Amino acid sequence: MIEMRIVGVQEVLPSSTPVVLLREIDGERLLPIFIGVSEATAIGLVLTGQAPPRPMTHDLVALLLDAYSIQLRMVHVTELRDRTFFADLHLRGSNGDEVVSCRPSDAIAIAIRTDTPIFAAEKVLDEAGYMAPLDENGQAVPAAEAQVEEFREFLDSVNPEDFVGG
Repeated sequence: MIEMRIVGVQEVLPSSTPVVLLREIDGERLLPIFIGVSEATAIGLVLTGQAPPRPMTHDLVALLLDAYSIQLRMVHVTELRDRTFFADLHLRGSNGDEVVSCRPSDAIAIAIRTDTPIFAAEKVLDEAGYMAPLDENGQAVPAAEAQVEEFREFLDSVNPEDFVGG
């Protein structure tokens, strides 16, 4: 398992399909996961520090976890099968540890609300990962606007069907 962090949510043109972009914490690979519009909105609101007037579904899940003393220990993007990503929520509550399967987009939307680490399986990164651009010295360019712009160019060359999302 490789720990990831959220770089951002982008819209792929011309289809206007949203994609959440994860990056290895200790590496250079990026992982694009095509997601739905509502999940993109849910993730984007937290990334920009905005609060909706009423809790969204992912906010409600986070509130319920807290109300019932259930800790979301980690989110794990486990596999890419038939162009669809799969993820697990690793929970700890009064009945012990549980693993619940879910869509990566929902898992990420909950993780960002609960400050929970996100991991991806090495195999998933090998299959769907994208190498971060390097500067003139061969060093990975920090996840900044220039990198996101280069990634947008990459996304323009692929179709959403290439990465059916979560």
